Parts: sequence; structure tokens; C-alpha cells
Amino acid sequence: MESSRQPFVSVVIPVRNEHKYIRACLDSVLRQDYPRDRHEVLLAVGPSEDDTEEIIREYEASYGHIRMLKNPKGTISCGLNIGIKAARGEYIVRLDAHTEFAGDYISKCVEYLLKTGAENVGGPTAVAGKNKVQRAVAAAYYSTFALGGGKQHIKDYEGYSDTVSFGAFKKATAEKVGFFDEALILNEDDDFNFKISEAGGKIFISSEIQSTYYPRDTYPGLIKQYFGYGFWKVAVIKKHHKPARLSHLVPMMFVLFLAFGGLLGCFSRRFRKYYAGVLGLYAVMDVGASVSLKVEDNPDGFMLRLRLMLIHFLLHGSYGCGFIAGIFRFGGR
Repeated sequence: MESSRQPFVSVVIPVRNEHKYIRACLDSVLRQDYPRDRHEVLLAVGPSEDDTEEIIREYEASYGHIRMLKNPKGTISCGLNIGIKAARGEYIVRLDAHTEFAGDYISKCVEYLLKTGAENVGGPTAVAGKNKVQRAVAAAYYSTFALGGGKQHIKDYEGYSDTVSFGAFKKATAEKVGFFDEALILNEDDDFNFKISEAGGKIFISSEIQSTYYPRDTYPGLIKQYFGYGFWKVAVIKKHHKPARLSHLVPMMFVLFLAFGGLLGCFSRRFRKYYAGVLGLYAVMDVGASVSLKVEDNPDGFMLRLRLMLIHFLLHGSYGCGFIAGIFRFGGR
């Protein structure tokens, strides 16, 4: 297709405190094979404590199709809406600053939007790490025991799904479903995809749409992130009157068992044995999942497996605690 006949695309990236990742992200965007005169790059920058804004200004000064937008509230959903509303493109490609994208990422997104007729398309989430903790967290994304095996985490998945990471969609689709919900601090993608599905749209994942996501690289950062995911998941479920899937409830039940089971065990020797048995079963499942998981290009040896055992527990515990907190926050509203 001639350059002038290709759809104009607006790449939208919400950004805040991304000193460690924004250069690699933007460099991957600059390597796109999609004609530069047929796309723009809009970065909605929230208040940052590092030099993120200065770095983006460097790119803005060097490349005419890159533009920085202010996002005073700093949240992802607000940044996405600012970018989408300012976009000149017929198509929106929503990117994440923690991610590096294949050179044909934009091209493939446009191709699959046109080919499938889906309202939102994207690729499975390939995950990698740059330090020991991050590599273990990345491995957890491929663990069914950790995240429940969602389709977006299956490396070679090709087909329809209920959600997708970093989706691409028509600007008209966002306008039709009411943009991203700015009341949601996290899980804005889940809510957006819910709205697309409720409007009769389809969501499609193709393994040809490739990117690499770099997850949290510290344990406190991971705990904070997954507490937030659990907390805001309740808000999304309540908003759409959707029953929680078992995978949403298991971490909450695990946390409740740890808390109340431990308390009951103080008063009942029989229950202490039951409590210890359940914890032993969890430990066996954790060890089994960690040891048996296939990890490509693993430079950390068995230490990665040990970290993965801890990360499984942190993911379940933080998500479960967040879900319980979300029930108290949103359950009665």
C-alpha cells in the first residue's frame, strides 16, 4: 500500500517517572517500519520526580512527529484520554513506557484491525527482566500458578480474548464507548475492553504483534502494583455487574485463610493440623510450579526458582489483600 493511502495512526503513551525505560521505548518506536509521515507519537506526561520530561523534550526537539502533552493528574487513564482526544489519527496504538516494540508493531496492529474487524487488537505479553528480581517476576508472568493463565500471557496465542494489553483501536471506538474511565487508577484496560464487549465489539490477540514488557524490578514495587490490581479489580467488577472469576477470588480466600486460620489455630490443636496441612499443600504447589516452569535464557540458575517461589506468594498475598480492601471500599456503594 502506498504511504499516502495508509491510515494515519496516533501512538499514545502515558508516562510518569520512566527514566529507566523511556529511551528504549521511544527508540523502539522510532524503528517502526510504518511510514513516519503517516503516524505521530503523543506522550502524555504526568508529574515526574525524575528527568522523564527532559528526556522526552530531547526526542521532541529531534523528531517532528513526537509531541509531549501534559497530564496534570498523572494517572494512566487520564493520560490515555488526553492523548486520544489530541490525536489526529484514525487509529490509536496505545503503548506502555515499560515496553519495547517490534519494528513492525504499528503495521501489524493496523493489519489485524483491518483483517479481523475486531475493535481492539494486540499481541500476547512477552516479558523480560534486566536484573535478578525482574527476571524472576518476568518468569511469573508465564506461570499459571501465579496469574491464572490468561490468554494474553500465552506466548503463541492467536484468537479472540476478553482483554488485551496495549491495544490498538479506532479513535471512533474510544469515542463510542466513552474513553477510559478516569475514576480508575488501575485496571483501566479491563474496563475499556469490558465496554467494547458490551457494545458488541471483539478483541483479538495475534502472536505476530510482538513487544517485550519489563515488569517491576523490586519486591516493594511488585507488592504495590498487585495490591492496586486487586483493589481496582473490585471497582471494575462492580461497575459492570460481572461476577468475579475464580482466579480473582482465590488470592482473597487464601489471604482470609491465612489470617483467620492462623487465629483459629491458636485455640484449636485440630485446626492447627488442618492449617499446617493447607499451608504445606500450598508450599508443594508453589515449589512444583516454580521448579517445573520452563524459562528461556535463564542466567540465574536455581536462584531464579527460589525467587519465583517468593514472588508467587507475594503476588497472591498482595492481590488478595487489595481485593479485600476493594470490597470494603467499593462493596457497599
